[in-house]
Amino acid sequence: MRFPHPPPVETANASRRLAIAVSLLASLAGLALFFSGCALAPRRSPGRTYLEAKAATLPAHIISNFFVVESKADDGRVYRFIVDTGSTATLVTPELARRFAVKMKGPPPAKVAVRSANGGQIDLDPVTLKTITLGEATFERVPALVHDLSSLSNHLGVTIDGILGFPLFRNTLLTLDYPGARMIIAPSPAFPPPTKPDPRSSIIPFNGERNTPLIPVQMGTESFIVLIDTGSDGSLSLNPAGLHPRFASGPRPGTLISSLQGDRQQLTGRLSQNVLVGSQVVEQPIVDLSDQLSSLGGEFLRNFTITFDQRHRQVTFVRQADGPVTMGPRLSTGLAFARSAAYWRVLTVIPQTPTAGLAVQEGDLCVRINGETVDKWTFDRYAALVNSAAKITYTFIAGSKETDIEVPVFSLVP
Repeated sequence: MRFPHPPPVETANASRRLAIAVSLLASLAGLALFFSGCALAPRRSPGRTYLEAKAATLPAHIISNFFVVESKADDGRVYRFIVDTGSTATLVTPELARRFAVKMKGPPPAKVAVRSANGGQIDLDPVTLKTITLGEATFERVPALVHDLSSLSNHLGVTIDGILGFPLFRNTLLTLDYPGARMIIAPSPAFPPPTKPDPRSSIIPFNGERNTPLIPVQMGTESFIVLIDTGSDGSLSLNPAGLHPRFASGPRPGTLISSLQGDRQQLTGRLSQNVLVGSQVVEQPIVDLSDQLSSLGGEFLRNFTITFDQRHRQVTFVRQADGPVTMGPRLSTGLAFARSAAYWRVLTVIPQTPTAGLAVQEGDLCVRINGETVDKWTFDRYAALVNSAAKITYTFIAGSKETDIEVPVFSLVP
């Protein structure tokens, strides 16, 4: 996850992390702040979990590679949550906290210092929620931290009311079916299911000492540990320390990453080596270089159905198709934006790209895209445009003057 800061919008892969809470590892092409690195918060466990059926199945939306589910509460409202296995804390907006927090007697509890892996820190208010209901699954007395998620909501173009951390599901069997766009919550079995040889399924033990799933993966002939981080929209975030990655393309400057310690340019490229997750082969994946813990984000994970069994500390990766996973090129306009309803502000122009030579610079305000006001461009619609168009016309405003600039779409990583 990563932490507070306006998340930028770039292309279909608009960010690289969202960071917060004891494993604040997330990512949004510039939201490297919302969850970025690893943050520390008190380890409080939720109360009882109830399932009204053998399993609760919820439809999901994959937005910018984030796994988003909806819940209808007793007040009749629908709330929207990101499932973040890279976070050890659940985050909720101030509004949700006001509606559902348990009323405590006495003075308010002390703020919780949340620290990212790069040393940044922010203080958040702790609350205990009466319940969180996800379909037919109910979680009682859920510990959470209060945080304004409006920047994230603006970035994705939908209201996000909370981020569900990994410990919330500690007493369940949690399945995130990316291809089928659904989440399944089932009772945790007393004994792990028997394993059956299946070339499409890999069962991998994970280290859960940090309350997040850490697994070994293999790159070429080298093995290393990664965090399974559904709170990141990136691909494989790779810390190359001690490793010897070889590249078919790059690494080269990518989008802007924002963290508690400031902004920095992301380096990105395509490996010439394959990556193995259990028996699953990902052919020459796109990677984003990092000085934090290596992690697998939504761009990588969306090829699989993933089941987490926290009781037995194992995770199962299933892929319906045969053959290796392949990843297409990462397309870009060379621009990263901070997004709001009225305008999109340019956060950076990626250097060494065709856009770098155009009359666009950091801080410019875009009010229309291909002639339509920016409020008409949801994240998914804009991502589809970047993935299909040869060029895009942005209208920038300075005072009362508007200027149209035609920007090419190119392969940032072939």
